[in-house]
Amino acid sequence: QVQLVESGGGLVQAGASLRLSCAASGRTFSSYAMGWFRQAPGKEREFVGAIKWRGTYYADSVKGRFTISRDNAKNTVYLQMNNLEAEDTAVYYCAAEPYGTGGSTPSAYHYWGQGTQVTVSS
Repeated sequence: QVQLVESGGGLVQAGASLRLSCAASGRTFSSYAMGWFRQAPGKEREFVGAIKWRGTYYADSVKGRFTISRDNAKNTVYLQMNNLEAEDTAVYYCAAEPYGTGGSTPSAYHYWGQGTQVTVSS
């Protein structure tokens, strides 16, 4: 069982930055594929990006503005969000897939955090 706890959400103005953190349990964190997703009211859960051993991957809507990184010593993955836009407003979730595959769909991940709210005012 892998437990994930997100933090770092909040209310910011357009153009600001936020960094989300996701702390994971488990002794083999470094092998996990970690994904970030978001869900706005009335919309489906949307892929934001992922980090796997092969590298990082981003949705076109956030490419160039968001960066995913990980600190395996701290069992933590980060989502640095710059130049935030009102359209980025959503609940952000991190997800883990312990076998390292992951992907861009929610079904590719076994474990999920509780989510953290990000609200961007225009």
